[in-house]
Amino acid sequence: MSTPDNATVFAKGLDGIIAAHTRLSDVRGDIGQLIYCGYDINELAGKVSYEEVVYLLYHNALPNAEELAELKTTLAGFREIPQGVVDLVTRLPRDTPPMHALRTGVSALGCYDTTADADAMDAQRRKALRLVAQIPVITAYFHRARQGLPLVTPDPTLGEAANFLYMIDGVKPSQEKVNTMDMCYVLHADHGMNASTFSARVTIATLSDVYSAVTTAIGTLKGPLHGGANEGVIKMLQQIGSLEAVDAYVAECLRQKQKIMGIGHRVYKVLDPRAPHLKRMAQLLSAKLGEPKWIQMSERIAELMLQEKNLHANVDFYSATVYYSLGIPTDLFTPIFAIARTSGWTAHVLEQLADNRLIRPQSIYTGTTGLKVVPLAER
Repeated sequence: MSTPDNATVFAKGLDGIIAAHTRLSDVRGDIGQLIYCGYDINELAGKVSYEEVVYLLYHNALPNAEELAELKTTLAGFREIPQGVVDLVTRLPRDTPPMHALRTGVSALGCYDTTADADAMDAQRRKALRLVAQIPVITAYFHRARQGLPLVTPDPTLGEAANFLYMIDGVKPSQEKVNTMDMCYVLHADHGMNASTFSARVTIATLSDVYSAVTTAIGTLKGPLHGGANEGVIKMLQQIGSLEAVDAYVAECLRQKQKIMGIGHRVYKVLDPRAPHLKRMAQLLSAKLGEPKWIQMSERIAELMLQEKNLHANVDFYSATVYYSLGIPTDLFTPIFAIARTSGWTAHVLEQLADNRLIRPQSIYTGTTGLKVVPLAER
């Protein structure tokens, strides 16, 4: 369309445009701060579990012991997947990218939920929590099936992080591994109006359903400029191969103006506040596993990019090393991001529904006008 009379701002990529009021999270890029419902991420990380963060996002307060126990029981009870969805996901081609499988599985869940289009808020909350519980199960089922391994039934005695690790590995995880994954979940739970959250809100704002909104978000997250960046980081490290090769690699990328995966952020102008937590975990895991080169390479890349371009490492940069050190396949990095972020996506969906307005930005038409149709025989 042409420029409307009341249009005062054009921002490519909607940069700096405010699309919603939210109580859920705030990304303060100029000072490197991330807030969930009033709590600085540095206050939450290492002090609360992922389930506590889920409760916080849904209820705007941390739970007491009874409320937390009730939520854990509810999530454990929601893990069962309809057999039709299990059959669909486990029969996909084994070379299907996991994010494709997850997107397909979540969309299929909506076909088996007779309340998918119910609009009462209590029904919406149940569907949202069910997705928080089921997305890890879909991911684990697909991962086991593509390896030709028997599926592992969810364990209701385990929390979200522990149960996912158990379901992909087939053995009960160590407490250290659980704590590491749980903190990753906490750090990834929500992050302001990021691309996937925005896409989820756009979808639900049409009064579509929760499954469609989360399917939209998954499709957005899989892109390499969003959640897919963490896979790109470990592939980059593998390509470089050694600490000694880092300087030459970075210099060549800078010379050719190529992007270094995991460096820089659309919002943060200073250090991503989540990065130090993941860096510490990567250092500890690397030291324990006796394979320090990945974190050493990462630290050198981060040092060079800060020195040469004044760009900081972001959350993807160190999460890649953490997941790799835990023995998680590279192509599951982004699905794990989706597992954690489902809490934020669904909380935003509920918030959008509570005070909804159709999201419909405008565009500035740059094409020609006044063209006349030439008869087909004369073209």
